[in-house]
Amino acid sequence: MKRRMRVHLAASRVHKWLALVIGAQLLIWFASGVIMSFLPIDKVRGEHLVDREAIATVPPNTPMVAPAMLVTQAGAPVEAVTLRMLDGRAIAEITTAKGVRLFDARTGAALPSVDAVQASRIARAAWKGADKPKSQPSRVTTESPEYRGALPAWRIAFADTDRTSVFVAAESGRINAVRTGTWRLYDFFWSLHIMDWKNHEDFNTWWLLAVAIGGLILGLAGTILLIMRWPVRRKRSVR
Repeated sequence: MKRRMRVHLAASRVHKWLALVIGAQLLIWFASGVIMSFLPIDKVRGEHLVDREAIATVPPNTPMVAPAMLVTQAGAPVEAVTLRMLDGRAIAEITTAKGVRLFDARTGAALPSVDAVQASRIARAAWKGADKPKSQPSRVTTESPEYRGALPAWRIAFADTDRTSVFVAAESGRINAVRTGTWRLYDFFWSLHIMDWKNHEDFNTWWLLAVAIGGLILGLAGTILLIMRWPVRRKRSVR
């Protein structure tokens, strides 16, 4: 009987203090999980606003430069050669160990990086709404929780109600990210959920591990208390 009381007392203390220490984070986990599950992932990604799946085909019988010439001009070991349309122009995208370079697919001439004006045209061509960019594109040179794609890039902000920003990589001219107000709300709760308040991407932190282990112990202590306080067991003990 004394042993049972010691176990009951120890489980009660563990359960009480752990609930006080990590109870707030447990509430944040539950609340953030509920909110994120309610937000449609397509809306979070902005797929209803920007068409990134549409592919413009290269016109038939378009004269193309020899691939060997492009490989020679790349200036580094070539990993891939992609022929595609960019801003109404047939281009060759050369991927090397040093990055991405663009060439005119007809002549083989090297093309400059995508500038602000061209980035704005690319973003507006993919934009599904009637809203226009509310300001000139801004150049992005460092990573942030909002954008972790290829650098440098151009940020084109639209004047829609969801405060959408489209990020176009300067090297390739590809739309690498679409960020909306819904995405930012989701990302905020995601950072609370994984306990990475700075970069919003690392879910292997010691904070998360410690609270997760504490939650497990809290659940085990609660289970012990539930078993020991079960009405049927107490009734039998009285008898």
